[in-house]
Amino acid sequence: MTFDPSLRSRPIVIENTRPSVDCGRWPVKRELGDHLTVEADVFKEGHGVLRVLLRLRDNPHEGWSERPMRLVNTGLDRWQATVPLGSLGRWQYTVAAWEDPFASWAKDAAKKLDAGQDVALEAVEARRLFDAALLRMEAEGAEADLILARSLVTRLTQAKTDAGKVEVFLSPEAAGLMERWPDRSGQVVHEPPLEVVVEPLNARYAAWYEIFPRSQGSDPGRSGTFDDCIARLPEIAAMGFDVLYLVPIHPIGETFRKGPNNSFPAEEGAPGSPYAIGSRHGGHKAVHPELGTIEDFRRLVAEAEKHGLALALDIAIQCSRDHPWIDEHPEWFEFRPDGSIRYAENPPKKYQDIVNVTFYGEHREALWNELLSMFVYWCEQGVRIFRVDNPHTKPVPFWEWVIREVKERYPDAVFLAEAFTRPPMLKMLAKVGFSQSYTYFTWRNLKWELTDYLTDLVMTDTAEYLRPNLFTNTPDILPEYLQRGGRPAFMIRAVLAATLSSVYGIYSGYELCENAALPGREEYLDSEKYEIRVRDWDQPGNIKDLITALNRIRRDNAALHELRNLRFHEADDENVLFYSKVSFDGSNMVFVAVNLDPFETHEAVLEFPLDRMGLPEDGSFAVEDLLAGSRRLWRGAHHGVRLDPAVNPAAILRVTPWKPVFFRDPYY
Repeated sequence: MTFDPSLRSRPIVIENTRPSVDCGRWPVKRELGDHLTVEADVFKEGHGVLRVLLRLRDNPHEGWSERPMRLVNTGLDRWQATVPLGSLGRWQYTVAAWEDPFASWAKDAAKKLDAGQDVALEAVEARRLFDAALLRMEAEGAEADLILARSLVTRLTQAKTDAGKVEVFLSPEAAGLMERWPDRSGQVVHEPPLEVVVEPLNARYAAWYEIFPRSQGSDPGRSGTFDDCIARLPEIAAMGFDVLYLVPIHPIGETFRKGPNNSFPAEEGAPGSPYAIGSRHGGHKAVHPELGTIEDFRRLVAEAEKHGLALALDIAIQCSRDHPWIDEHPEWFEFRPDGSIRYAENPPKKYQDIVNVTFYGEHREALWNELLSMFVYWCEQGVRIFRVDNPHTKPVPFWEWVIREVKERYPDAVFLAEAFTRPPMLKMLAKVGFSQSYTYFTWRNLKWELTDYLTDLVMTDTAEYLRPNLFTNTPDILPEYLQRGGRPAFMIRAVLAATLSSVYGIYSGYELCENAALPGREEYLDSEKYEIRVRDWDQPGNIKDLITALNRIRRDNAALHELRNLRFHEADDENVLFYSKVSFDGSNMVFVAVNLDPFETHEAVLEFPLDRMGLPEDGSFAVEDLLAGSRRLWRGAHHGVRLDPAVNPAAILRVTPWKPVFFRDPYY
């Protein structure tokens, strides 16, 4: 009887293979140098011995490497293996299993032998299995193992009894040989293979600093240049940032240009919004001539790298009315019945200076390929990090396609989604390829809000594919909390962003506690989006020292490099958030207590999880306050803190279990 393909079950069941996203529809994400731990429930009827392997390959056109999985939960038939991920790109993994006839024989034969039972038939069965393995060795020309096999045959001929023959087959030499040459004819493989995308470390761990290049100069009457950006690199690097993120650097349209505070029409000489991309000077593959040349830009990329800064570029797939594409490819745009081009609107808001492309239609292939070439062009200029503007207003299939295509050419590329949108769309963009995403952290201020939201992002399967980049503010968003809370609020949110997630960012001016807003709006007054700003980067009241300290603490503590190790703990004041991050090897423990109230001092009793710290109920631990510089020795689980929002809104505590060594006095 042949196997009935209509049957959904298999002779060996492999299920609950994980990690996986939507039953394997989308890849999980890891970083270069990480290890991938795979689990699966594997079982079959009876008591036969199963062999289970994790199969892994970094190229779908090449063969699999294999690693044995071990049974970690007998009652649940759960198997596990961990493998290193040593190169960037899209890997495949799956699980293979078969029943090992020889191991099953050996398990029962050993019991019979120990019980003194007759094992004549067991000796015959073992010889048949052994001879079949010999044929497999000969077919592969495994000369070394054939020599060992022949020596075992010699020992068999010398055995005087059936029990003696069985003992030869039960020897470590025979067991090792049969394990290397198993009968895998009954093998079952989990299909289809699952995938893991391996990205560079800065996809998970980085501190971003956002700037408008034209505001980096010292003369309010002229645009800053790429050279002005280069001049600021030492200061930005000294604050400890890893990524320098530039808003769009392309030529800006003149038609329907917006003025200060989004006024329309603009006065003569207004610089316009960098998001109104394209003019007679070019489009998405050009730089604004007031910033410099493409050669100047490449020099900025190189100088940033010397300062330990990777350059991120803002990609906005939208055009000014002067963009060359409109004349060259009018079919890429939508025109209204009166013949006018449809500009961007979010009624009642109007964006007369911006028009959007249409992604579907007969022109789709040409448009998509042009957009792909845009990303590739900037990769060729040395950029590997892209912050994408409003990706949720473009088709998901486009992002799946273009990110895959870019990463096939440049596997070290990183994509950040400005996905301030509904949670299902935010998560879907991460599933199809975005390395990081903005989140609603910007508006989560209360203890329960932060706990619930970060639990969903970091402590569930969401973290298999979505890395939250916790931006404190953006050029578009000045949260009410910062408007009302003043300098203490800026300090509090900086601590939260830098320690809750392994990747976070600020928009420049945050370190100066800028919080002048349009009345009744969460938008900046005199926004840089519409005018050039010149700042005194050392003005009184700045929090540069705090930000520098936070980035130093992040860099010095491996626990803060990870995302999924966040855990919340008890604090008896609803205004104090208490949480920890512990490195996976347990060598680095960081606990953070933050006063969420920017107006009042709060005291709280913190409850340390001594069991998770490897300590008994009355255990002691050394505590180093990494912000205050103080040290102390605490005993037991409960300890108090007093957090003044204007002076010390947070305590970042590096904890070391205290295991004193008592020395015997040699003269006692």
